Amino acid sequence: MKTLKKFMGAYKKETVLAPLFKLLEACFELFVPLVVVRMIDQGIKKDNMAVIWQSGGLMLLLAIVGLACSITAQFFAAKAATGAATAMRRAMFEKLQKFSFTEIDEVGTGTMITRMTSDINQVQSGINMVLRLFLRSPFIVFGAMAMAFTIDVEAAVVFAVIIPVLSVVVFAILLSTIPGYRKVQAMLDQVLGRTRENLTGGRVIRAFRKEQDEIEGFRKENKTLRKLQEAVGRVSALLNPLTYVGINIALVVLIHQGSLRVQVGALTTGEVVALINYMSQILVELIKLANLIILVTKAIACLNRVSEVLEKELTVEKEKTLAESSESSDAYVEYRHVNFAYEGAGDLALEDISFQVKKGELIGIIGGTGAGKSTLMQLLCGFYPVTEGTVFLDGKPVDTYETNTLLDKVGIVMQKPVLFRGSILENLRMGKQDATQEECWKALEIAQAKDFVEEKQFQLMFRVQQGGKNLSGGQRQRLSLARTLIKKPEVLILDDSASALDYLTDVNLRKAIRESAADQTVFIISQRTASIMDADKILVLDDGKLIAQGTHQELLDTCETYQEIYYSQFPKEGSHEADK
Repeated sequence: MKTLKKFMGAYKKETVLAPLFKLLEACFELFVPLVVVRMIDQGIKKDNMAVIWQSGGLMLLLAIVGLACSITAQFFAAKAATGAATAMRRAMFEKLQKFSFTEIDEVGTGTMITRMTSDINQVQSGINMVLRLFLRSPFIVFGAMAMAFTIDVEAAVVFAVIIPVLSVVVFAILLSTIPGYRKVQAMLDQVLGRTRENLTGGRVIRAFRKEQDEIEGFRKENKTLRKLQEAVGRVSALLNPLTYVGINIALVVLIHQGSLRVQVGALTTGEVVALINYMSQILVELIKLANLIILVTKAIACLNRVSEVLEKELTVEKEKTLAESSESSDAYVEYRHVNFAYEGAGDLALEDISFQVKKGELIGIIGGTGAGKSTLMQLLCGFYPVTEGTVFLDGKPVDTYETNTLLDKVGIVMQKPVLFRGSILENLRMGKQDATQEECWKALEIAQAKDFVEEKQFQLMFRVQQGGKNLSGGQRQRLSLARTLIKKPEVLILDDSASALDYLTDVNLRKAIRESAADQTVFIISQRTASIMDADKILVLDDGKLIAQGTHQELLDTCETYQEIYYSQFPKEGSHEADK
């Protein structure tokens, strides 16, 4: 509820006015049966047309004023609900932008999409309905009972009995369904996660002819979701029938008792009709209240899930508050006894990593699949906090940098290139917002992308589809590289970002990068030894451990793992020509 209070704070006026106008509408509605009493007892029974017309006109006036109050209340309720939901969605998106890779891995993209869409929509509906009905319905229920007591105390006892009984039923069902709705939403996350996985990995699924397996898997999860929904639905479905049964029994008792009291002259016909009207009002409002409670139950479950994300402590920010600056050596980049484990993983992904890099050096990183190469560099970018040890950049621990400052210094080109819908120019300016076209062309030239961009219609204004679907893998890699180069980072990390490039383009790319900024520190992660042979230092990783470091020739003479990788790509009889 703390989360809801935070986002409803900007709509205090609407939060007060919406239920207030609903209460005014309810007041007018409660007067209608009294007008009916006058119409029947003094107008119809006495054939007094003046009273009938007066009563009819008063009922019409009450209806018009009530409608105006209802529309006004709906306006304020909708404004508060949509405004709070919009602010909530914006806050969640902003929080997502601050997530480190740890939180992204933990929460999951499918879960985030569910919480930003269906969960917040459910909260919005809940807010809207609560502002309109949460006070109105109880007010009508107890107001109708109070009005019944003003007409006849003995007949009104029926109201005093049935309302507490139905209230117990309603709240019993409420308490029993909240845990069920939580399970339903969690299972919905799982179903949406599988759906997203199939949409993004559709080509792989078809390539391995796994469509039927995925259909079966989805069917099982969907069946589980259906069973959970049915279980909760069975309990929720009891609300309306039980409410109808209770009210109808009360109506039967009321009509029977009223007829007896009319016979003895204790009640008039109009008063009996008024009592029945009040009981009907209670019936309608209890049904509304029952449906409101079902909606609120769902909304509370969804709000709790949204709050989990909004109140989640950011790992990186937490580490920044705990980290203390300490002096490093003369090295520009240093890893000092660094250990790292992914959240929830039992084993270390990186173990006791220590090395130093001077400014302007070119560093190659190589190792088998899963050796920890990408993870090693993601620690330098601050994407994950280290588990133990310290990563230093320019003499300061990475954890002490503000995120923006750190990422201004460090630029990374990811393994999988990601482009966004828009022009090439817009994608490049993600690296530097105020980049000129000349700067863009220079970055494209260094990234070996200038030629193919010049061939495109509209060149820099060529429209890139979402994910870069209308470009080849090599083109996407080169544009991703140009986007990073344009901000001229002090440290450039190429995470296997030339895997789709041919050998000659790869050579020209590395040469252009070195010539463009001699003092730039460059890390190249690659499976190709040819891409890192000219590096000032090569780091060899194996199963999360740094097993060797040195130049190409030093490693070729002393490191068995490096030898295996190298000779698997360059047979021994041709190794000397390759060295050349």
